[in-house]
Formats: sequence, structure tokens, C-alpha cells
Amino acid sequence: MTELSTNAGSAKADDALPKTYDPVGTENRWQRAWDQSGAFHPDPRSPGESFSVVIPPPNVTGKLHMGHAFNTALIDTIVRFQRLQGKNVLCLPGTDHASIAVQTILEKQLKSENISLEELGREAFLEKAWAWKDESGGRIVDQLRRLGYSVDWKRERFTLDDQLSKAVTEAFVRLHQQGLIYRGEYLVNWCPASCSAVSDLEVEMKEVDGSLWHFRYPLAAGPSADGTTHLEVATTRPETLLGDVAVAVNPIDQRYIHLVGQKITLPFVGREIPIIADDHVDPEFGTGCVKVTPAHDPNDFAIGQRHSLPQITVMDKHGKMNSLAGPFKGLDRYDAREAVVKALKEQELLVKVESHRHSIPYSQRGKVPVEPLLSTQWFVRMEPMASRCRSHLVKGEPHFFPNRWSKVYLDWLTDIRDWCISRQLWWGHRIPAWFVVSETEGKVTNNTPYLVAHTEKEALQQAKEKYGDSVYLEQDQDVLDTWFSSGLWPFSTLGWPDIENPDFDRWYPTSTLITGFDIIFFWVARMTMMAGAFTGKMPFSDVYIHGLVRDEQNRKMSKSAGNGIDPIVLIDRYGTDALRFALVREVAGAGQDIRLDYDRDKHTSATVEASRNFANKLWNATRFVLMNIQGFEEIKSDISNKIDPSDLELSDKWILSRLTRVNQESVSKYKDYALGEAAKGLYEFAWNDFCDWYLELIKRRLQQNDTSSVSKITDKKIALQVLAKVMHDLLIMLHPLMPHLTEELWHGLTGASEKQFLALESWPDSDIAFLDDSLESSFAEVFDAIRVVRNLRAVAGLKPSQAVPVRFITANQSISNALQNSRFDIQSLTRASSIEILNPTDVYEEKDFKSLAAVTGQLEVILPIEGLVDLTDLCSRLEKDLVKAEQEIKTLSSRLANPNFSKKAPPKVVSECQRKLSEATIQADLSRKRLIDLS
Repeated sequence: MTELSTNAGSAKADDALPKTYDPVGTENRWQRAWDQSGAFHPDPRSPGESFSVVIPPPNVTGKLHMGHAFNTALIDTIVRFQRLQGKNVLCLPGTDHASIAVQTILEKQLKSENISLEELGREAFLEKAWAWKDESGGRIVDQLRRLGYSVDWKRERFTLDDQLSKAVTEAFVRLHQQGLIYRGEYLVNWCPASCSAVSDLEVEMKEVDGSLWHFRYPLAAGPSADGTTHLEVATTRPETLLGDVAVAVNPIDQRYIHLVGQKITLPFVGREIPIIADDHVDPEFGTGCVKVTPAHDPNDFAIGQRHSLPQITVMDKHGKMNSLAGPFKGLDRYDAREAVVKALKEQELLVKVESHRHSIPYSQRGKVPVEPLLSTQWFVRMEPMASRCRSHLVKGEPHFFPNRWSKVYLDWLTDIRDWCISRQLWWGHRIPAWFVVSETEGKVTNNTPYLVAHTEKEALQQAKEKYGDSVYLEQDQDVLDTWFSSGLWPFSTLGWPDIENPDFDRWYPTSTLITGFDIIFFWVARMTMMAGAFTGKMPFSDVYIHGLVRDEQNRKMSKSAGNGIDPIVLIDRYGTDALRFALVREVAGAGQDIRLDYDRDKHTSATVEASRNFANKLWNATRFVLMNIQGFEEIKSDISNKIDPSDLELSDKWILSRLTRVNQESVSKYKDYALGEAAKGLYEFAWNDFCDWYLELIKRRLQQNDTSSVSKITDKKIALQVLAKVMHDLLIMLHPLMPHLTEELWHGLTGASEKQFLALESWPDSDIAFLDDSLESSFAEVFDAIRVVRNLRAVAGLKPSQAVPVRFITANQSISNALQNSRFDIQSLTRASSIEILNPTDVYEEKDFKSLAAVTGQLEVILPIEGLVDLTDLCSRLEKDLVKAEQEIKTLSSRLANPNFSKKAPPKVVSECQRKLSEATIQADLSRKRLIDLS
């Protein structure tokens, strides 16, 4: 179709909308207007069904990335749709304090100033942290605002706010009272970079090329009866041998069973350690002998527990060897590895070194390998909380979209390990536990009694009652894992533990959680466990799990890969709505990843540009409507009223049937989280049905300006009523996807005041009386016929001004009637001098003329062209097309006949080759037929 013309009849430009769409200016203006008016600040006392969403809080250290943009687009689409459904909607924003990330930033600053944490002190450090948060922590919020988030910024939360900190303390105290929080010395994942414990979920496994070192441990008592002088062990971490307390073999391994109970001498430190039998040992791996270091390996820790072995820690919290490492004291763990191997070689204890590719755990925050380390930490008993969640899941609480993620969620809740929640940091929620150091000579030891309380005053009162008035308390230095406070997010943000709070009463449990699959364990499961423990309910009804945004090469975006795409760059170039619509429209199904094309040299995206072009199309369509309803002010003031169907033409009835259908389909898709399908459906309706077809069909009626003809003026007015109605409803339906653009166009179309917002309007009514399947089918045939005629004109090389007769032949009466009823529109849209509609059995006068013909479905189209074009030139072009198609057929057929290609090439490549061959074959057949027709 040709581009929209903004000149129909004698209409003049309307001042309501500028000629050119300025996305950045439009978006800034409406973001300010929504914010200043409090449009998205709901009153819990207002009527309407409740709908609430708490957004996944980005880190306060964060910078907007494409994952944020995608998540925001999805959340806001759902939220805006529910608001249009008349619900009392709360979308609550906030940020996370990001303990490790903030502490890392500040420590780097202090290091550049040659200041240590110890010199600065905790209180001064926290002052600097809050100052940094006030200065730099708002960047991510400002960037989220640019995305047009319809959240209640007046209710914005921060995980270290007083109210949320109160909730964290209350949660800790209650869980401790219930015996679900305990303190003990266990092996934890230790990050030497941040000097803090990290949870299992904060560790990622990476494949590395390493080595497997084989070395000898001499038997302490000398050669055995069979002449054995030593055991050979193999390890990937030789530096830990200094903490070995045993060597284990499998109890059924006949090579070593006779040695069980004897001892070996540990090199370098001279410690004698026993040979033990344990089922954990794999006789097939390495030599079948395993060094046991309970303080530095989780499997060895379990072996040590079973055999009551001592635990010897040979590294400190910075990853350096301590005094128990003997001659290697003070070395970094990796320097110690080289030194130990060198010493083993010098003592002729090193047997061999093998290349070995294996997985090692990395700290996601510290970006260094974690060190299993024996440490006294705080833990949460997970099984009782997980059990409650499993019971709720059986009842469909929460409901996952797509449903396959419910199994992933259930699997994680099964056989769950206790959660280490203490972190050796200063920025965060300090653990509300006080040690009675007066009972252990003023020092905190593993035997120091402690009290858990809401405040120091409360703890001191408890301590005096138990230990006397002369007690001295010291609060635990550690803070809680950030995910502890994030686990409370759905209800702490609504006022819990004050359950009488109006917000909590109105909007808890929340309605939907929208998040990526990568934090189901980090966040989703912890929220359900916490909510079950403290509220007895699941924190949300639905969980919509979305995929990732992948780069132009379909790779996962990451900082380490350096392949991220900055959404702000695309917003500055194309506008927020274009980016939002592009991201949502790319979703092929819930939970699926999407690929975003991006030219890194030009910083452009064809996908986002296509969405910007769609925005321009809507802009021009609205201007077209505005320019044509001038003089009919009653239409503009009464757009949303019902239309009397009695005087409608077929094209009006068709577009209203399509409008009703897309309305119903959009509601269903929005509700079912089929957001990509909703976007595609509205795009097709807006671009094809409305702009490409209906606007073209009614131009003839809009050009009727004969004021003396009442019937013509009435017909024009009816067309304008339908035109305005469809444009109005379309803008509302598109609003969740393109909020700024539709708000601007809706105001221009309706003349609404600045205090009114499309965002707060109601979803348009759907009048099922207009639904007409048969009519829609008939018009589809008409449009196919028009496309065929236009294609034949293009093949013939006819000029737009050249009018030619068109003949349609069909045996299908429904198609014939549709063509007959639309003959004037067809004639106008195809530049036909005349239209003939015939049945194959009709007798008509055969003339000697040259023509082009084509068939679509049950319709044949004939276009006589003799005398209108140079037939010799046309045949020459068709012959060239035929030669080109035949050459392509030969090339593609040869490729597919080659076994090396058909059997070894990726199925997608083979399928694409087959598709091209089919298209080339059709093109060749078509060219031959046309040459025959013209011969």
C-alpha cells in the first residue's frame, strides 16, 4: 500500500498534532505529567478489584541494561492493561542496597586514597556509603523513569529504609525464636575478594583447563607386609595437603583394604594421619586414594563428620596460607600451590602431572574462585519453609507461566540445603544478635553466649535478667545476605509486620511477579518461603517467567563478554515506545528468549527502527482522522458512543467486525501473558486492516463535499464516525505497549484536558453484534484480488495513471458477491477502467488480446495489456526472470543432491535451501506461463 496521505478532500491540517512525531519530547512531557499529577498513586480506599505488582528491585549500584528494559516493558504492559480494566492498581518500585557491590565500590575508593577500613571505622564508612547512595544511587531510578514505568514513585522503597529494616529485624527474631535460624561452624563458600561468605546461589561453576597432580604419601611405619611403601594420591589443589587429616579409600577396593587403619606421614609438616575406608571414594578416579581436608572441601567435610576427624584450616580469609601451613605461611593460595608442587618434586614425591579440564566455583560478585572455608556463620533451616511451599504448589499456588517452570521451582525446593545468611561486610542489615562478651573475657568466641533481640536495649534487658547487671554486650559485626531482605520484598514494602496497614490489607498478596528465569532460586523461592513463614500465604498469585534478551549473534549478553546493548542509546535514537514495542513484539511465547539485532558501528537496530516506523504510521493515521473530522465537532466530542449499524456500508461493517475481534483477542492475550502475540495482533490490525485497507476504502466517501446532497454528507459522516471510533479504540488497546505515543494521540483525537489521561481510561467496549466471520472472509478474498491485480500491473510495467479493464473469474458465489459489492472500491484501488465478474461457465465474447493472468485460491484474475505496454520489452524481462530462476534451481538442486550438504549441514540451513528452491520453481513456472500467454 502507498503511504498515508494527509490530504483527503478539502481537509486542512489540524493544529492538535504537529506534522512530525518527536518521540523524546513527547515521552518527556507525558512522564512529567503523569508524575506531577500522581496518576499512578492509588488510594487503597478506592473502588475496583485489587491488582498489585512489586517490581524486582534493581541494585542501587546498577546502570540500565537491556534486561532491565525488557523486564520493565513486560511489567508495565501488564500493569497498564489491568489499569484500563478498571482495577485499583498498585505498581510499587524500589531498589536493593546491594551489600557486596556497594562495599566493593567504596573499598576501591578508599584504596585509591590510601585509607583502610580499619582506619576509617564502621560508622564513618557507613556515612560514606549513605553519601554515595544519595549522590550516585539514583541513576538506575532516573533511567527506569525514562522507560515510562507507570509505578507509584511516591511509594518507592529502598531495602535499607527504616520500615524495611524493621521488617528484616522482625523476620530474623521470629525465625530465631522458631528455631529456624541458628549459628554454627560449618564449611561455607568463601570469597577472598570480598572477604565474605557467599551462598550456593551466588556461586557459578566455570570450566577451566587445570592439572591433576599425583604424589606419594609415605607410610609412617615403613613398608607394609606386601612391600607397599606409600600411597599415591591425585588432587587438583595440592596447596590444601597441608590441612589433610586422613587418606580415604573405598572399602571394597582390594588394592588398599589391607592398609586401612595404618598411618601415613604428611609431607612438610610431619603429621601422621590415618588411612580410612569410605564409600564416597570412587575407585576409578585417579589412583583410588583421596586426601581428606575437612576444612577446605565440602565432600571431605562430610567424610570428616562421618569419621570424627579433626578440622585443620590452613588459609586465612584473604586466601593466604596461615601459620598451620608450616613453611608456606604467608603465601597466596596460588603461589602456595606452585611452591608445594616444587617442594614435592624436590623431595621426589611428585609422580606425574596430568592435564585436567574441570569445573571450579566462582564468586559472582568477587569474580574469583571461592574457597571452601570452615567458618562460624548464621544459617536458616530451609526444609520446614520449603515444605510449606511444596504444599502450596500442589494447590497451584503460585501459578507459573509457562507452567514448565513449576517443576524447576519444585525441584529446587526438594532436598534443599540450609542457607548461610551472614556476610562479613558493613553495608547492609546488621545482624540483630548481641554477644555477652563479659562471659568470655571480653572476646567473641565460638562459646560466647548471645541474645537475639529487636534492639540493643531489649538485648541488654534480657542479658541482665540472665547474667546479672554487670554484663557487657557486643553486637555481631556481620550483616545479612542481601537476598534475606529481598525475600521479604512483597510484604515488607506494603507495611509488614504492621498487617493493619491499609496498603497491606488492600494489595497483599500481590497479583503477579514478572521476572527472569535466572533468579527463580535466588529470589522467587526465597520470597515464597518467607511469605509462607510470616503471612501464611504465597506472596503472589502468578509468576510470569520471561527469557533473556540475546544479542545480534544470539549470544547471552554479559559484562565479561562485552556484548551488552545500551537501551538508552536506542531510546535516544528511536524513542522509548519504539524500544518497548520492539522488545515485547519479539516474544514468540512466554519464557522464550528474544534476539535483538544491533549494528555496533552505527548503533542502530532494524527491529527498533521498524517499531519507530509503526509509531510514525499511527501518528499520520491520527492526523488523517483529525483533518477529516474538522467541521464535524459532534463526532470528536462523542467518539466512544455506540454506532448505529443500520446505515453502515460493507467496509464499515468489516472494519468494526475486525475491531471487535482484535479487541477480544487482545484482552485474552494480555490476560494470559501472551504479550508478544497481543503486540503482533494489534500491529497487523493497525497497519494492514486499518491503515492499508480501511483508510483507502473510505477515501472515496471522504471526498464527498457536495453539501447539497444530504445522502452524501450522511454517508461521509458515517464513515468519519467509524474512522474516529476505530482510531480511538485502537489507541487504548495499544496503550499498554506504547504509552507515551498513544497518550499524545488520544489527547489530540479527543481534545481531552490536561487533567485527563488515557492511562486512566476504561478499556473500550466490545460489541459482539458487529462480529461477522463471513464478511471478514469475503473481504480477505477482495484484498487478495486487489493484491493480484496490483502485482500484475507491476509485472506489466503499467504506469499509475494507466487504466486497464480487469476480469475476475470464480465459481465461488461468496467471493463473487464480495467482489460485486466492492466493485467501486476495487476499481478505485486498482486503477481499473472497468470490472467484469464472471463464472467459468459464463459465455463471453472472446477477443484477440494479449493478457497477463494469475490465480489466487478460487479466483482467476485476467489483465488485458495489449496496446498498453511494449510486449517485446515485457517478454524480454520475463525471459531474463526465467533464466535467473532456472539458474537458481540448478544451483540449489545441486546443493541439496550433495550428501555432504544434505546430511551434514544444520537442519535449519537445509530447510532454508529447500524453501528457496520451491520459490524459484514457482517463479520459473509463472514466467513460462506468462510467456505462453503473451506468445
